[in-house]
Amino acid sequence: MDTSGLRLTNSSSALSNFWHPVARSAEVDFQPRRVVLLGVAYVIYRGIDGLVAFVDRCAHRLAPLSIGRCEGDSSIRCAYHGWLFDRSGKCIDIPALGPGVPPPIRARLEGPHSIVERFGMIFIAPKAPVADLPEVEVAGDAHFMVGEIPPVSARASAGIMVDNFLDIAHFPFVHAATFGAEESTYVEPYSAEQIGTSAVLSYEHLFANREDKGVVTGARPLLQRRRMTYRYFAPFSVTLRLDFLDSGGTNLIGFFVQPVDDQSCCLYSTLWRDDLAGDEGKMKEAIEFELKVLEEDLAIQAAYEELTFPIDTSIEIHTRADRLTLLMRRILGELIGSID
Repeated sequence: MDTSGLRLTNSSSALSNFWHPVARSAEVDFQPRRVVLLGVAYVIYRGIDGLVAFVDRCAHRLAPLSIGRCEGDSSIRCAYHGWLFDRSGKCIDIPALGPGVPPPIRARLEGPHSIVERFGMIFIAPKAPVADLPEVEVAGDAHFMVGEIPPVSARASAGIMVDNFLDIAHFPFVHAATFGAEESTYVEPYSAEQIGTSAVLSYEHLFANREDKGVVTGARPLLQRRRMTYRYFAPFSVTLRLDFLDSGGTNLIGFFVQPVDDQSCCLYSTLWRDDLAGDEGKMKEAIEFELKVLEEDLAIQAAYEELTFPIDTSIEIHTRADRLTLLMRRILGELIGSID
């Protein structure tokens, strides 16, 4: 696919060949749930032997299957005329025809290429994916508490939103009310590395660690070293790992963006922390703080009139402070360019 001059929308066909988040694991049970991805509605549910997904449209009169019900081990029945489809999408019962009458061969549902479940999230690839699933290296580690931030829907471009999460130059300007007031406006030179279909940046800097009790006792200075490790997973997932090199402890934040349609997307964000000693109250405070940070980012996102994300790197101006977000564009452009 030619990417010259390409600007992605939230429903660009090229995005069909990637993994996308569509729900939290806890949101999907044994009854139909409707989700929208790239402007296409899907019905998803849990069958007796795993997750099931179809385009949310009955093969008969195109009624949404999500208003129907699940039956047996993994089948779904349409609410309109009662047609029953098994987990492969094949129609196995049409009540109006009576018992023993085989359904038409063409009576089959359309499904995505794949649906999987990872670290409390459900991902769909509408077509054969050209990039790997996101990874969270601390997922499943018993030393880490997990905090799921409530999903946030917004009028935004998924690409611009992920660009924002990867950007390290906006902190003192956008986040002055939360954590950015003491951040330097100067970005030290850094390098970003491409690993397969992902990008990695590791960046050490000094920050004011006001949460460290050792600062109060005089055991450690206020300004401490912190390593920030960003990982980008095409198309719209990011993890940010924060290692506190002086006080100890690790926080990891996962950002997983679902492009819903041309005007909206949904953000799923999860915290993994090993420094809260199982304190649910502190995790609640951490989630509330992250929501405030997100509100600051969304205020910028909401101001964009054109919700398109340029893949052609000649469209925008880039500096050395943008190396990671420039690499993101190049990776995404290469992957889209590989699609027939």
